[in-house]
Amino acid sequence: MTGVLYGVGLGPGDPELITRKAARLISGAAVVAYPALAGGASLARAIAADLIAPGAEEIVIDVPMSVAREPAQAAYDAGAAQIAAVLEQGRDVVCLCEGDPFFYGSFMYLHARLSRRFAVEVVPGVTSVTACAARAAMPLAARNERVTILPGPLPEAELRARIEGAESVAIMKVGRHLGKIRAVLADLGLEGRAVYVARATLADEVVCPLSEAPEAAPYFSMILLTKGADPWL
Repeated sequence: MTGVLYGVGLGPGDPELITRKAARLISGAAVVAYPALAGGASLARAIAADLIAPGAEEIVIDVPMSVAREPAQAAYDAGAAQIAAVLEQGRDVVCLCEGDPFFYGSFMYLHARLSRRFAVEVVPGVTSVTACAARAAMPLAARNERVTILPGPLPEAELRARIEGAESVAIMKVGRHLGKIRAVLADLGLEGRAVYVARATLADEVVCPLSEAPEAAPYFSMILLTKGADPWL
């Protein structure tokens, strides 16, 4: 018998947003895996730190922050091999994932490598989109309205076209693309309706109109936009 791999969503950062199921699995885990910036700390581990049992074995997956795919893919290959070795011993592994495992989550890369060989259970988590909307007090959709979720790195022309045809928009992974996104929204006459949220639910959270946002944005930042009612009502 092989072990079970659990992909556990932790939510956007506030430990109190971890679900009861996720908390139970983490606190009972003998082996915990999580991604970390290569050579740096792990936000996933920090979120769940008080739940990890003393003496639990920890598998750290060092993922380099690079626009090239190959370094990250190699890191997930190595992480999957370490996890597989534990699962083959019949031991379970709980893998921590910021946000939701299958919504821009790092766990999906491990799932692709291991789900054909081992039993895998995915535990959903609070997404950054819903967390940012809550912190901004900004309803995103009602009745039959549509929500469009866009990654900030999209080319400017595609970003513009998709925003033009949308009703409510969440632009993720803003980071170094803030200037481009701000310019597109200003050109469309929509900057005044956009809200900037950075590091939602964490101690250094920022929520403000996009016009008041700083020039530099962290990776964990988002822009929310609705074309209907006033976003501040």
